[in-house]
Amino acid sequence: MTGFWNEKAETMSRDETAALQLTKLKETVSRAYERSPFYKAKMDAVGVKPGDIEMLEDIRHLPFIDKNDFRDQYPLGMLCVDRRELKEMHMSSGSTGSPVVMAYNQHDLDQWAECMARCLYMAGLVGGDAIQITPSFGLFNGGFGFYHGARKSNMFIIPAGAGNTPRQIKLMNDFGVKGLMGVVSYGIRIMEVLEDQKNEIPTLKVGIFGAETFSDKMREKIENGLGIEAFDIYGMTETGGVSTTGMDCHAHSGIHMWEDQYICEIIDPVTSKAVPDGEHGEVVFTSLNRQAIPIIRFKTGDLTRILTRKKCDCGRTSLRLDRITGRRDDMLIVKGVNFFPKQVEQALMEIPGVCSHYQIIIEEVDGVKDVRINVEAEEGVTGFVVEKKLKEVLGFSPKGDVFKPGTLPRQEGKAVRVFYDSGDKKSN
Repeated sequence: MTGFWNEKAETMSRDETAALQLTKLKETVSRAYERSPFYKAKMDAVGVKPGDIEMLEDIRHLPFIDKNDFRDQYPLGMLCVDRRELKEMHMSSGSTGSPVVMAYNQHDLDQWAECMARCLYMAGLVGGDAIQITPSFGLFNGGFGFYHGARKSNMFIIPAGAGNTPRQIKLMNDFGVKGLMGVVSYGIRIMEVLEDQKNEIPTLKVGIFGAETFSDKMREKIENGLGIEAFDIYGMTETGGVSTTGMDCHAHSGIHMWEDQYICEIIDPVTSKAVPDGEHGEVVFTSLNRQAIPIIRFKTGDLTRILTRKKCDCGRTSLRLDRITGRRDDMLIVKGVNFFPKQVEQALMEIPGVCSHYQIIIEEVDGVKDVRINVEAEEGVTGFVVEKKLKEVLGFSPKGDVFKPGTLPRQEGKAVRVFYDSGDKKSN
């Protein structure tokens, strides 16, 4: 049975949700217009005033924002509260140029903790359960996001941070950890070390993973390898951090959105027009309950679709998104074929004997792109088998090699899967 942290908020009717969203949207737009020169200029440029928002559909008259706006307004140009109210800040990782900054007053920290507490309880964790937080405690929001929610929901916190996997395993066994918080690639690393140690973590039952997209087959691998149920948590720096927008439940039939906290739209990435439910597009979020730096029609770059707005078997009534396919800027184009790293991962994980570590290397010579896919696999898996499977999925035969397990490079934190071998040395 899926537990509720805030049953009233998580089971509102569609009419109740719509009424609340409209009230909160009006408040958010007015607050942003009156307190932020950035938002006032944005709205004035398209001729929209707060009073023009009379129904939820009017959100489509408001201008979009994106990561470039956050970078242009670095560090606090989008602030809608007095700076003396601020309690905390976090920044995005991996971006070029000015970073994306999210600042919080106490209200916003409480909102973040509320969203995370819902996720923890949805995964079957309850007050008193021991959870181990493996993301770093620093500018990246991951560690603190889990921490704030765990404090609010009275969990027993092991704030391990990143790295030192043997110690992580010892802590989990010593303190009877039930829930592992982190990125899925680090869960894979824990599996490998456990195998080397011929060890296990019998108390571990739940893994909540964010910051990386991962395929259904990768989920199966980590669930079987660690003996857990794995959950896909959603949120980003711009929305306020990990968990702020939602997570999947035990039914694993889509990511529940916290619709009392955010309005979710799916738009065509090219035209920016709304697409029908079920059609893939780009996720756009508007925050309804954030004060320091609210977001209005923030283009996330994430690609997915709305699966359903019907009540879930778990009892929650919020709309559910399909799991994230990838990002607009993650799409790779090689030999005239468009594909995402997640498609490669899903194909590889379907080959018996293939391990969890792989590399996608984009090579460019004289302006011509090619791709090399290296993968670890058990003895007996041949390059021909890998190439054949990838051709079925991608529509062309990539180059690549099969390596013995444990021989490709590892990272203790978020995995790097895509590498560029050209004059432009960047990685995703």
